[in-house]
Amino acid sequence: MQRASSDGVNWTRGAGVAALCLLLAACGGGEGDRGGLFGGGGGGLFAARDRAAPLEELDAQTIYQQGELELERGRADRAAELFIEVERLHPYSEWAKRGLIMAAFSYHQDRDYDNSRLAAQRFLDFYPADEDAAYAQYLLALSYYDQMDQIGNDTAITYEALQALRLVIERYPDSDYTQDAILRFDVALDQLAASEMEVGRYYLRRAHYTAAINRFRLVVEEFQTTSHTPEALMRLVEAYLALGLTDEAQTAGAILGYNFQGSPFYDDAFRQLTGQGLSAEAAGQNWLREVWDQTVRGDWL
Repeated sequence: MQRASSDGVNWTRGAGVAALCLLLAACGGGEGDRGGLFGGGGGGLFAARDRAAPLEELDAQTIYQQGELELERGRADRAAELFIEVERLHPYSEWAKRGLIMAAFSYHQDRDYDNSRLAAQRFLDFYPADEDAAYAQYLLALSYYDQMDQIGNDTAITYEALQALRLVIERYPDSDYTQDAILRFDVALDQLAASEMEVGRYYLRRAHYTAAINRFRLVVEEFQTTSHTPEALMRLVEAYLALGLTDEAQTAGAILGYNFQGSPFYDDAFRQLTGQGLSAEAAGQNWLREVWDQTVRGDWL
């Protein structure tokens, strides 16, 4: 069995709970070894459910395995409630720790991202050195990442996703989740840059050049590894020319030509500059000149 991430990608468990099947197996052998819970003789979970025994009367393992069964039946919301009850009713048991990480997973499966974050963070607070801490941090990051398209243009959730993904990458560089975290980090960064570009274009169309420049500058300085950097530099050429700031316009064109000469945005910037008798070369002393110096040193991209 494999657990699927929210975007349909299947992840195979290495250490910890990366795959649901091994976590289920970790509960104590195969089904034939579980005795009363799944064994024959009319006992076990189904009989317990028929009797409607209060959870308070059940041991931690039984409640936990009820949660497993709810997951298998596709009732992630009910599974999460049961896993949380394991910790509440048996807080000092080994099952409580397992229940907490599985609650975070189940909430995420149910797209209850707020509660998934809470459970994952609680696991990290109580078990920071546990082998499943990397997965808890990964789940916490996913709970932000999977909300990015739901929140509209609110960039706050994307910044939260970036911060949480960065922690996966930096704290757990050898985990099974690091490579995926890197890929998602790049996607989130690109989305932030796209948002800044959208606002910058809005200001540029309305001749609010200084406000537009501030947005494009952010892309160039903070999101330069994204796909939006060539356009940001071209828009800077356009905005600075409109303000008559030719040194800045020429330097932006120089950076664009040095790094993205094959881009259609460079062709556009080149036409704008030559149309005013200017060339794409570093000129003057300004913030773009610093970017140019970094570019020449190889420190910018």
